[in-house]
Amino acid sequence: MLEIDGSRESGSGTVVRDAISLSVLTGKDLRIINIRAKREKPGLRPQHLKAIEAAAQICGGGVKGAAVGSRKIEFRPQEIIKGGEFSWDIGTAGSATMLALTVVPLALFANGPSDYRITGGLFQDFAPSAYHLKYVLLPILKQMGIELNLEIIQPGYVPQGKGQIRLKAIPLRDNLRSLRLINQGNINEINGIALSSLLKARKVSYRMAKECKKALEVNGYESEIGVLDDTKEDPAYQSASVQAGAALAIWAKTDTGCLIGSDMAGKLRRTAEFIGKQTALHLIEDLRTSAAVDRHLADQIIPFAALAEGSSSVVIPRMTDHVQSRLWLVEEILGAKTESKGNLIRIEGIGYGRKKWR
Repeated sequence: MLEIDGSRESGSGTVVRDAISLSVLTGKDLRIINIRAKREKPGLRPQHLKAIEAAAQICGGGVKGAAVGSRKIEFRPQEIIKGGEFSWDIGTAGSATMLALTVVPLALFANGPSDYRITGGLFQDFAPSAYHLKYVLLPILKQMGIELNLEIIQPGYVPQGKGQIRLKAIPLRDNLRSLRLINQGNINEINGIALSSLLKARKVSYRMAKECKKALEVNGYESEIGVLDDTKEDPAYQSASVQAGAALAIWAKTDTGCLIGSDMAGKLRRTAEFIGKQTALHLIEDLRTSAAVDRHLADQIIPFAALAEGSSSVVIPRMTDHVQSRLWLVEEILGAKTESKGNLIRIEGIGYGRKKWR
């Protein structure tokens, strides 16, 4: 049984989610200790527990010791990775997108198409927003040969959650293609979405977009940011949010195929103007490093690059503990070779295939 120390590197839930996902793909029995040891509330939170349960459901695996607060678990995957329809409700505002990132690699190698409905938080701090997933990560994964469709059904925010996304995936026919994102190139356009729920009277969406566009323009960047007001009478998606909330996301497209994004969610006493300005400044900060990905995409693509065939090279804005965590895990569990030099990371993919691995 492979043992992973959850206190290594970032010591975060990313270690748990990635380890579980890679355990299913490799068929390796797994023990994780010291789960989220570096966090204020160590051990599994509801969103991490639901990700483990989802992976177990997909592969018919067994879990020992998994409960909210657990600091040690054992996971035993089975050989099959099932396609089909699945529905998971985190039950809190825990990140639905992080759960999605746990199961997406499994869907790519399932025995049939997958249709996932995930309920939880879609827009919050310390997790990728549903917009970043849809408009930044998924298009980059498409360059690797991955076909995924993400639908936002209902917005969801802290503290109630109850947002919902639907993710559809078709299993890969060929090996994942490697990535070469080393030249940022010239910006063709900057697009974005400013969303607020049950806050139309305060013009929160408009104010976020206005301040963001202003901050970008001052720094020489033009942008187009759509404004969405989510109300009970006129929902922005299929269903309106159950609570007030806001989210802003922007992304720059370049002539070399790069997508560099930035986003921020609303929070108590966080003004619309602050969200607009900071979202713009974070994008500008990443652009000025000459990186070919943003600070969040930098670590999100690592598991996929490790599974791909051939060598991937990516210039990131800076090294983070999440990047280090994911580089360590793909080496430890998959046997992929990685190298980092300054802002350049290289990953020698294993050319993963179900028949080849098994």
